[in-house]
Amino acid sequence: MTIRKIAALAAATTLGLSLAACGSGDPTDSSSSSGGSDSSSASDTITIGSAAFPENEILAEIYAQGLEAKGVKVEKKLNIGAREVYIKALQNGEIDLVPEYSGNLLTYFDPEATATSSEDVDDALDEALPEGLEVLDASAAEDKDSLNVTSEFAQANNLKTIADLKNVDNLKLGANPEFKTRSYGIPGLEKVYGITGVEFTSLSDGGGPATLKALLDGKVDVADIYSTTPSIVENDLVTLEDPESMIAAQNVLPLISDKKSSDTVEEALDAISAQLTTQDLLDLNGKNQGDDKTAPDVLAKQWLTDKGLI
Repeated sequence: MTIRKIAALAAATTLGLSLAACGSGDPTDSSSSSGGSDSSSASDTITIGSAAFPENEILAEIYAQGLEAKGVKVEKKLNIGAREVYIKALQNGEIDLVPEYSGNLLTYFDPEATATSSEDVDDALDEALPEGLEVLDASAAEDKDSLNVTSEFAQANNLKTIADLKNVDNLKLGANPEFKTRSYGIPGLEKVYGITGVEFTSLSDGGGPATLKALLDGKVDVADIYSTTPSIVENDLVTLEDPESMIAAQNVLPLISDKKSSDTVEEALDAISAQLTTQDLLDLNGKNQGDDKTAPDVLAKQWLTDKGLI
């Protein structure tokens, strides 16, 4: 078990946004506390936050319940907001722990970072994180841009990896507008994989229903869809492998205040990361966003039970 002790930048975000203002609408904020309103300042209590989207809240619940099972006192302040807000909360001590995504965390602290593979991103994080914060073991689970085709199109064109797209004539690709210019988009396809002449269709819904419809209707051959989106499984899409790591790694990992990083905490969270996969995130998101609308805390408990962690 390797824990990264950070001794680099002392810079902190200068945004003056307050946790209370952005998290006041969170229905779990008051009811999910284990130690009372002042317990976040107690040395033996860990306050866990999350970003304002369901997957991150599920991950925070997994961390919380996994720690509680090891006797750690936990308080939750979930659904805080964007990265700028919860990083500020980590640095000022309002929260102690949050689930993060390695590539985006790296570029938040180092906008000039060029690392893309999981290993290189992890190494770069060692240098980029500010004093007082550390990351624990990364999981295999990732939530990132991914290029998807229908199973029929994959079979007809013998597609398994992004590199295989080079053999498809008149390739049509649909994605968010920024994909046309970003390093992991059209420029990356040409530079990394030698794929040229792509017909690009701009679809401004983040890989949502419009992007899916364009793919299923054959208006595009390939669609950029976040890798843990339930529609990938629901429609039997094939996510093309990225052997050259054109798209930066976004491994899920715990970001924690080093003041709260004890052996017990690290062991519990490392055990979670050791078992968490992208397929798990797909399954959890599908149950949360599907017909049953299963709550994050219920999903977390079931996942931890299934993995033998509680």
